[in-house]
Amino acid sequence: MAAGTLYTYPDNWRAFKAQIAAQYSGARLKVASNPPAFTFGQTNRAPAFLNNFPLGKVPAYQGDDGFCLFESNAIAHYLSNDALRGATPQAAAQVLQWVSFADAEIIPPASAWVFPTLGIMQFNKQATEQAKEEVKKVLAVLNQHLNTRTFLVGERVSLADISVVCSMLWLYKQVLEPSFRQPYPNVTRWFVTCVNQPQFKAVLGEVRLCEKMAQFDAKKFAEMQPKKETPQKKEKGGKEAAKPQEKKEKKKEEKKPAAAPAAEEMDECEAALAAEPKAKDPFAHLPKSTFVMDEFKRKYSNEDTLTVAIPHFWEHFDTEGYSIWYSQYKYSNELAATFMSCNLITGMFQRLDKLRKNAFASVILFGTNNDSCISGIWIFRGQDLAFTLSEDWQIDYESYDWRKMDPNSEECKTMVKEYFSWEGEFKHVGKPFNQGKIFK
Repeated sequence: MAAGTLYTYPDNWRAFKAQIAAQYSGARLKVASNPPAFTFGQTNRAPAFLNNFPLGKVPAYQGDDGFCLFESNAIAHYLSNDALRGATPQAAAQVLQWVSFADAEIIPPASAWVFPTLGIMQFNKQATEQAKEEVKKVLAVLNQHLNTRTFLVGERVSLADISVVCSMLWLYKQVLEPSFRQPYPNVTRWFVTCVNQPQFKAVLGEVRLCEKMAQFDAKKFAEMQPKKETPQKKEKGGKEAAKPQEKKEKKKEEKKPAAAPAAEEMDECEAALAAEPKAKDPFAHLPKSTFVMDEFKRKYSNEDTLTVAIPHFWEHFDTEGYSIWYSQYKYSNELAATFMSCNLITGMFQRLDKLRKNAFASVILFGTNNDSCISGIWIFRGQDLAFTLSEDWQIDYESYDWRKMDPNSEECKTMVKEYFSWEGEFKHVGKPFNQGKIFK
């Protein structure tokens, strides 16, 4: 079974293809999309990265065995199983057909229509109208094909569905308002069916369909453009006027290396990410803490858990600046195969990437197939559940019961020891340890 790391930036729909495929196949996939593991524009420009991925583009995949792949379709194919790729030569060819269809027929008009509404591209009325017509043709083809089918190929989700859904995400989220999609009910039924599959939701979260077609916002477009330096006014007379023209030209040339990469060197999504303003830190209102989370994480990752990491944790833990929480999955009766239960944990972790700097967790699956439960210990900065600080973090947490713990209690100390080390009696659970996952 494949195991490795996917390098990307947050919310990259191209990377979603590989992530969803891994959810279905059970491939062990780590996602590096935030510092320090991956910094877009820096990590992918570094010599070590370019040695493995010469184009410097993401998503890029590196297996634990050193095997490297670039191009999203190839990565998604590699991380799939036979059921996703097509079990027969005919089915495999049909899957490839729809993957190619997404790249050639959907993405170009979708980009031309959607990107201006996101402030990524300048609006061009003729290009937008042409894109709308091309999208209608695409939807008509899909609607006819899905008239008697639940999925694009065969009776189950395949890589064809994954690729086409991901290529249409921004269309459905941004511009396909109810009146526009009304003539294509089969497509919308299929799209909604797919995005509500557990494996899709584990990666995409809740997908809300567009209620009103987004329009080009000139102000937003202007804000997202790189700021140009204001040229200095030329003074009349004096020494400045007497300087040779070639010195001025040389000065201009010296500034060029410091400029940001031109938009044409990146694809449109990467250009948008580079231009996107930094989000406000949800923890900015909290006072500085004496507990250095990164230092504890280094101890936990590199040294013995019981003799070094846990003693370090209790020696330095700041009860005013951080809180400890016990979580328990509410719907244990719905858990089936253990690998699918683990995918629930992995999916939640992936969607909380931006929380890693201010949180740590050990979440454990107990039991066996069709008789399991999930619970964990979480450390958050502040005294409240961190999920409430950002809408992006609220997808999964309501599926768990949460209980704030008293750091001075013996119960808390015992549970921290057991969950951090994955060893102990776990008397409160009543099922054997199966496997655990660490959020750090």
